[in-house]
Amino acid sequence: MTLDLEAYARDGFLVLPGFLSPSDCDALQARAAELVAAFDAGPARTVFSTRDQAHARDRYFQESGGAIRFFFEEDAADQPPALALNKLGHALHDLDPVFDRVSRQPRLAELAAALGLQQPLLLQSMYLFKQPHIGAEVGWHQDATYLYTEPVTVTGFWVALDDADCDNGCLLALPGAHRGPLRQRFKRVGDALVSESLSVEPWPSVAPRALEARRGTLVVLHGLLPHASAPNRSSRARHAYALHLIDGRAIYAPDNWLQRPALPLRGFS
Repeated sequence: MTLDLEAYARDGFLVLPGFLSPSDCDALQARAAELVAAFDAGPARTVFSTRDQAHARDRYFQESGGAIRFFFEEDAADQPPALALNKLGHALHDLDPVFDRVSRQPRLAELAAALGLQQPLLLQSMYLFKQPHIGAEVGWHQDATYLYTEPVTVTGFWVALDDADCDNGCLLALPGAHRGPLRQRFKRVGDALVSESLSVEPWPSVAPRALEARRGTLVVLHGLLPHASAPNRSSRARHAYALHLIDGRAIYAPDNWLQRPALPLRGFS
């Protein structure tokens, strides 16, 4: 696999069009629809919001690292789950056979190796809905805030399952800003999940770049790269699949929010 590693070192991201086949995109979307159809939301709905992190107080979220859990949008109280969900997470790649097959295909293993992950471990997966009209904004953040290793090795593989553009909330990135410090840790303190400030250095004053992506495009995100996405106010869905990897040579922080005590991490085999 040939990658522009100089561009990755410079920008902190790569955009790889046509990486996932149409049949794999179809399979993930169909399987997600099946999981949603079988889900009984009941009277309680855990809302996922990067704005106020209220979900962090909910055990349903706190214990989702080794499970498949369903999280709702803030503005979807009166909608059926298929039109109301924010995401599914966070162990789809280990607990569902369709997501497992797509996540562990040889081409992804080759990509991880080409990026320098010598002992890649698949840590977290999310199916992201970005619903029409109500899909929420995701604020600027670094993935290492949530999935911290020493040294930082977390790497994001984000796949567009629908065309993603500026109208329906595509990814935004600050090119080159991964060379700055980690600003925050989101971690466990006792039974609580809290945010700890590590640096007050502001984001660099560079123009955000919209990472518009056709269906099947894979975006690689460095763990320190500030990235975000705008809300989806269009009439089109913007489904995506996100997989986060770490290098097994690094130390996974024992106070990271995401813990999997009953589900050991696996690589691509």
